[in-house]
Formats: sequence, structure tokens, C-alpha cells
Amino acid sequence: MKHFLRVLTQLLVVLYCKCLWRGLKFVIRKVTGRCELQRICYNNKPGARRTLKIESSLKCSKHELLRSAVSVQPDSVEKTIDDIMSLKRINLDTNPQLGISLQACLLQIVGYRNLVVEVEKLRREPYDCENPAHEEMLMKLWKELCPDSPLSGRISKQWCEIGFQGNDPRTDFRGMGLLGLHSLLYFAEHDKATALQVLHDSLQPKHSMHVTIMHPHFFFFCSCFFFIPITVMHRNVPKEEASKMSKAEWDKKTYDKAIGYSFAIVGINITDLAYSLLVSGALKTHLYNVAPEMPSLVHFQQTFCYLMQEFHRFWMEEDPCDIMEFNRVRTKFHKRILKQLKNPDMALCPHFTASDLHLVNL
Repeated sequence: MKHFLRVLTQLLVVLYCKCLWRGLKFVIRKVTGRCELQRICYNNKPGARRTLKIESSLKCSKHELLRSAVSVQPDSVEKTIDDIMSLKRINLDTNPQLGISLQACLLQIVGYRNLVVEVEKLRREPYDCENPAHEEMLMKLWKELCPDSPLSGRISKQWCEIGFQGNDPRTDFRGMGLLGLHSLLYFAEHDKATALQVLHDSLQPKHSMHVTIMHPHFFFFCSCFFFIPITVMHRNVPKEEASKMSKAEWDKKTYDKAIGYSFAIVGINITDLAYSLLVSGALKTHLYNVAPEMPSLVHFQQTFCYLMQEFHRFWMEEDPCDIMEFNRVRTKFHKRILKQLKNPDMALCPHFTASDLHLVNL
């Protein structure tokens, strides 16, 4: 019975989309004198709210010209808009702003598609230690994050100080390729104060003012394909207080796990999160609101900076017991960002010192 109802529902939806909705659009056009594209542009302000509706209208059109419009190259956008205006028999003299609005929307749509291709290309390009450009970016990352500490050598345990797993960062870029390095370097260069603060905080133990370190024990936690080192701290408890505690209370009282995490590894992990938002289309809301025309790689990198800073703040707010909770916190953070992006007026903006952008609700 449930299967029958599900099939019936699907048939009704198809019937509505194929027949009733098109018939309704025809009636509305006759009554208002405007096609669907005109109504969308006139009834919605610029940004994601308008562009998402234009994109949906084009993709669902019965005309091949309109369906293929979302796949044109940027240099063909202007001609495509002229063809659409001609097909819809829209008078440019009485609708001078419509062509400009449609062109801006179409540039955002094709720009987003091209950005996905560009980001995917970077993700698939492996780090090559024989490539001078790759090595130069890596060395620049160290200089930006540790300007007062010269690197002893290309292969060095010093890399662990900024959150890599071992003495050669090359192996940590296997998951995200050059995209991870590009993101970390952009963060360190363009939002340096924030990057240095996040790095500093990531190295600090929880309750550092109240902890007496007896000896460190190192464990490794696997998050997706990243291993993150942690340190367990031990602190002294008065004998009188200890005698009244249960074993569970004793463990909770005497062991404080490190609040920190491996900066570089988490940065690569957040790059993966930003990439998944982009590829799934969830990031359209943000990019259509902040990019007047074509979203670019810079917009993606700025989004990474915002996500990196917000994840750090979220991590501190969650106050996890230890790094073993990383997956839980990351999943919860991911869901929160997705919820924000469901609002078509939302824009996630990085808190750059060189920018007047903030987290805004347009």
C-alpha cells in the first residue's frame, strides 16, 4: 500500500510539473504580460534568491535554448541573453534593466560551474616535491606561520609545530592535493593575524593555568584520512578531595585532555568540508550573494578562511573532552553551516582585517 501511494504521489508530481504548472505559467503570463524570467527578476532582489530561481527556471524550461543557457561559456553569455530576449519576445526598450539582471544571474551560474571545475583540478593535482612552485608555496607557508623560526631543513620535525603529522608535509596533502596547500597559504597570507591566533590557540592545552604536567602521552586519532596527535595532561588533586570521589569522578578530575588540535591537518580537513559544500551546490547561496558576477577561486579561499575561523570558535564552544570527539564536532559544525546556507539571503563572509565584510544576513 505504501509503495502504491509513493508511486501515485510521484505520478501526480510529474503531472503537475509537466502539465498543470506549464498551463498555470501560460495563464499568469497572459494576465500579467510577463514571462517567468521577468517575474523572477522584478519580484526578487539581486543575489541568491533571484539567481537560484532563474537557474531553476532555465533548467526546467521546455526550450533547448534556455536549458543549455546554464552551460554556456562566459564569453557567450551576452549573446545567449540576446537570444533569450528574442525567444521570449521581450521588448528591450520597455525592459532595459531585464537584460542586465539576466546577464548578472547567468554569469553567476556559469561562474559557479567553472569554479567547481577549477577547484576539482587543484584537488586532483598531487603535491610534487620535484616541482619548484609547489616547494616554494610550502616554504612560504612556514615563513608566514613561523616568521621568527628558521626551518632547519626541508625534511624536519619542525613541521609538526604547525600541525603536520611528520617531518615531510608532502604526505599530508594526499587527500586534498594542492587545494589543501592553496587554502592554508591563502589563510596565512591574507588573514595572517587570525591564522596566527588560531595556530597559537591550537597548541594550547585545556585549563593550562591549572594543570601540572606529569608526563605527555601521545595518541593518534584518525579523522577521515587525517591523523591528529593529542596530549593528555595530569593534574594534582588534594588527598581529602580524592578520597570522596568515585573512579569516574577521579578520571574526570585528574585528566584534562588537550583542547588543541593539529592546525595544518584540521585546515586540510576544513578544505574538504568547503569542497563538499561547493560540489553539492550548498555554497551557491553564499557565493551568489557575495559575488556580483562570476564566483572565483578567491571567493572559495575566503570561504575557507571563514570556515576555519568559525570552526575554531565552534570547537572552543563545544569544549570537547579530547580530540577523539573531532568527528562529532565536525559533523555538528557541518550541519550548522548547511542550515545557515538554506536561507537564500545568507552570506558567509570572512572576518578579514583588510575587508569590511562580516557575517551578514542580506
